[in-house]
Amino acid sequence: MLELGQTQNNADLVKDVDQTTFMDDVIEASKTTPIIVDFWAPWCGPCKTLGPALEAEVNAAGGKVKMVKVDIDQNQELASQMRIQSIPAVFAFVDGQPVDGFMGAKAPSELKEFVEKIAAQGGDDTGDLSEAVAAADEMLAAGEYMDAAETYAAIIGEDPQNGAAFVGLFKSQMGAGEVDAAKEMLDNAPIDLADRPEVVALRAQLELAEQAAELGETAELRAKLDANPDDHQTRYDLALALFTAEKHQEAIDELLTIFRKDREWNDDAARQQLFKFFDSLGAEDPVTLAGRRQLASMVFA
Repeated sequence: MLELGQTQNNADLVKDVDQTTFMDDVIEASKTTPIIVDFWAPWCGPCKTLGPALEAEVNAAGGKVKMVKVDIDQNQELASQMRIQSIPAVFAFVDGQPVDGFMGAKAPSELKEFVEKIAAQGGDDTGDLSEAVAAADEMLAAGEYMDAAETYAAIIGEDPQNGAAFVGLFKSQMGAGEVDAAKEMLDNAPIDLADRPEVVALRAQLELAEQAAELGETAELRAKLDANPDDHQTRYDLALALFTAEKHQEAIDELLTIFRKDREWNDDAARQQLFKFFDSLGAEDPVTLAGRRQLASMVFA
């Protein structure tokens, strides 16, 4: 017997996943075939209509796109990481990145259009651009910032919604010291890119870098904090200095210390800064996952 919200489907095209298999069945799998993720729950009335209709369109696409279903009641941590605030919520992943999505019910014609749009992003040209992105990534890793920037820019010219190239171009500009150009690029990001997790992360990184530019040395801040462990502002500054030095866990620990001692300090500044750190690292980073769990345990203690 089928559970509520589910219909008979082709197991190769539509499947149920949980937070333990999400990385393999969504992030990694989307590097080969676009993946549509349907977040639902047995008690959600609209989910019972949208889910089967979406499955039908995915099956009709003949393998050009696949679908996974996530029961948020059974995967609350994953739903929190994806910032699911209402259901049904649908996200599409291509090349390991979220590229589109919607919340709430949709007309059959809108679902068909959505599935066709996502399926098209797994077309024949994707491989060529992926190879170009990989080549640019190698240039970036080697410190060849200008060559990498030119390659990423050319990719964006072919595919303005290519999130990997957008991120690469930003990092190239930052590496070349063109901070103003990188900032302008973020400020003028295409609407379809602006809210993607990888672009949110870049924006958080830039904000943190600008804040850190005004701080003293880490050793100086530690000495000042040792003299007065209840100096929350110094601990806050130290956390930022540590984070920009890529000592992410230490930075998060310092902010959690502030939150534990005085969660209302400076209008909830410690918690807000933690969210910026999490955005910068990305939702799937192990440090983010551990930090969110620690913060949640304090909030609900």
